Amino acid sequence: MLTTVLSWLWFASGILLIISVLLHSPKGDGMGGLAASGGSMFTSARSAEQTLNRITWTLLALFLGLAVVLSAGWVG
Repeated sequence: MLTTVLSWLWFASGILLIISVLLHSPKGDGMGGLAASGGSMFTSARSAEQTLNRITWTLLALFLGLAVVLSAGWVG
């Protein structure tokens, strides 16, 4: 049961990690510019990029941590 829940969490974190990496803008607006139309919830582009960086690093840590736990067989 716990292994199944952790596997689904690992899968979801992988999908969200892919999406967050695609939202980064290396030089131009990138795909992140799609959500910038209308009112913005961030005060500046720098604030939005910093928030996206935090989200991406958190998802990466979660994804890698779950990969280690699941592959080592520490649960279940």
